[in-house]
Amino acid sequence: MKLMALTARSATFSTEYGSAYFAPSAFEVKLNGRSVREREERNVFSLFSLAPDTEYEVEADGKKLAFRTKKESLFLNVKDFGAAGDLSKNDCPAFVAAVACAEDGSTVYVPAGDYLLTPVFLKSGVTLYLEKGARLVGETDRTQYPILPGVTGDGRNRRNFGTWQGEEADCFASVVTAVGCKNIAIAGEGVVDGNALASDWYKNHRLMRIAWRPRGLFFNRCENILLQGITVRDTPSWNVHPYFCKNVRLYDLALFNTPSMPTTDGIDPDCCENVDIAGVHISVGDDCIAIKSGTLELARRYKTPCKNIGITDCLMESGHGGVVFGSESSGGIEDVHVERCVFRGTERGFRIKTRRGRGRVGEISRVTFKNIEMQNVVTPFVINMYYNMGDETGHTEYVWTTEKLPVDDLTPIVGEFEFENMTCTGVACCAGAFYGLPEEPIKRIKLKNVSFSFDKNCAPSYPDMKEKNVAVKNGGLYFQFTDRVELENVTFDGVAGEEVVCDGVGAVLRR
Repeated sequence: MKLMALTARSATFSTEYGSAYFAPSAFEVKLNGRSVREREERNVFSLFSLAPDTEYEVEADGKKLAFRTKKESLFLNVKDFGAAGDLSKNDCPAFVAAVACAEDGSTVYVPAGDYLLTPVFLKSGVTLYLEKGARLVGETDRTQYPILPGVTGDGRNRRNFGTWQGEEADCFASVVTAVGCKNIAIAGEGVVDGNALASDWYKNHRLMRIAWRPRGLFFNRCENILLQGITVRDTPSWNVHPYFCKNVRLYDLALFNTPSMPTTDGIDPDCCENVDIAGVHISVGDDCIAIKSGTLELARRYKTPCKNIGITDCLMESGHGGVVFGSESSGGIEDVHVERCVFRGTERGFRIKTRRGRGRVGEISRVTFKNIEMQNVVTPFVINMYYNMGDETGHTEYVWTTEKLPVDDLTPIVGEFEFENMTCTGVACCAGAFYGLPEEPIKRIKLKNVSFSFDKNCAPSYPDMKEKNVAVKNGGLYFQFTDRVELENVTFDGVAGEEVVCDGVGAVLRR
């Protein structure tokens, strides 16, 4: 058993069983010899309502671990600052006052209740602790939300605060927002409820109305962030958005949005470094986890890839994709490792969305998936370098042609990927579609110990979004313009047609 994260009042652990998301069997959790959870089924779990600076011993399935909670300099209850917690008024001023009074190492405590809020801004060194039964409810009137300017200042004092889909743009602040903070945490068993369905955030959602939509939680250029235990739901756009952040830990979260709610991704690390996502349950209206690094203009300005991303012991459901790269990925995405996860009912499992025009400031490469279960995923693997969504340029011949074009500054680079020890059951469309460019092929794809079985009752569908598309049912693996393909112990049960189709592929090694 491993201690993953601590605050003054909470702790997160990993059983390290090696199974995907769920433990091999349910187990009891004891704290100082007393049972606190009779039946825990997940590999990653948390304990709450602990005392600060106190020694504890946790026991899970017979394994024991001693730990000591962090010290707490100050404990501030938002109700002492005038919060009502009954939706009768806007409680934001009380939260603002509590955060303002907090010193480094403080806990701002939110007891059970429903707190109507416009955006609350955190500051460095503060933990926002949401007690079980606490719910932060977003105000429905967008005119009450402050705006984060996409760009402000001039010359050397130019600053970027707001963002939208990979660009510097005015956006509304989120219910909880942090800008330039260090050593912050949001922990507990409470809920951040964006209250989006009660508002008009999804009317004309592709148009900017005053400013672009807020996220559930937004962190701009912060360091050492911990989210632990909380639920985030019903958000105006993405649930959790770390932007140009370093050292981000997202543990034991629940992220929920109605499947019909557009552009409601779960977690979107954006131009971030060192992000650890573990024990998170995601069921949303768009991609569960979407890793991004900006459009070409942003990439050229900041030259900041998204890199060193770990995703373990997560359950991903009801999303367009499980783990997705892009489509704003011009700064590059490097060193992403996904392990012990369950993908259940997503349209795609692993997916890359890019195209000519995204550029080569950075490359997408060094990605591994290990010990993964995909259940009823329509298409488990997609790398699409002809992605046609977004602005109108995606529908031009420049993007969709498979004729070899000159390599230039607008040509994206897609590198090396390894997938190992995976079972994919209930596949509908096809096992995988890897669409490289003739002038810049995908460099290397390796699948080892991967099995596919198919849903015979499905309807034909498209592997991914591109022009000149063909619907497929129960197809195998399709590789187009790829330098090297390595297949070792890759099996198919019920595939229609050829198991492996190669078009413009350099070397194919199959064992």
